[in-house]
Amino acid sequence: MRMTGALQSAGVASGDEVIVPAYDTGELARAVVAAAAVPVFADIDPLTYCLAPDAVGQVVTPRTAAVILVHRFGHPAEAAPLAQLAAGHGLLLVEEEDPAGLGGDVAQRRERARYLDRRLAGVETPEPAEGHRYQRYVVRVPGNGRPDRDAFARLLRRRGVECEVPVPIPVHRMREFRRDGWMLGETERAADETLALHSLDGLSEAELRRLVSVCNALGGLLQPA
Repeated sequence: MRMTGALQSAGVASGDEVIVPAYDTGELARAVVAAAAVPVFADIDPLTYCLAPDAVGQVVTPRTAAVILVHRFGHPAEAAPLAQLAAGHGLLLVEEEDPAGLGGDVAQRRERARYLDRRLAGVETPEPAEGHRYQRYVVRVPGNGRPDRDAFARLLRRRGVECEVPVPIPVHRMREFRRDGWMLGETERAADETLALHSLDGLSEAELRRLVSVCNALGGLLQPA
């Protein structure tokens, strides 16, 4: 894995701790294990889905060697406060770009995201941010968490609207990484509520309008808990 090699080249040694997001597919944690280090999970910012600097600070120990910074779904992470925290503790800050949806026309994706931001109702749209590339357009489905989100996703698919749960299981809940004591509330809420809609690359205007129409018709059925 590229990240394994980057950690080894940077001097991460056996038994060192490396802080990673638990709102992930597990690939980063596995790369840390492959480098003979120990993944430690920190919570995310609920608006960006990237590591929250305050949460990272709470899990730093004398064994911590590095923090892996990820720009999630194209939303830029808070690099400056994480860099300051890493420097203050003498840690490596290793940057990893989320590979999902790399390429495509960024300007076009932003235009389509603005269209959806203005018109979607019944779901919570992504937080706008300077530099957001919208590699994935991820919404939150209100209601009672996972049961409502999963039902909403099934209904979208039945009506021909593509969607995907981006993180079905937070990494700290996976069997290979599960340990007692992890309290990552924002990560777990995001895993229960988030839904990635159809890729914005290549969508026609008619498909965008249909996406809005179907989502809005279904979203009104769900009420926040």
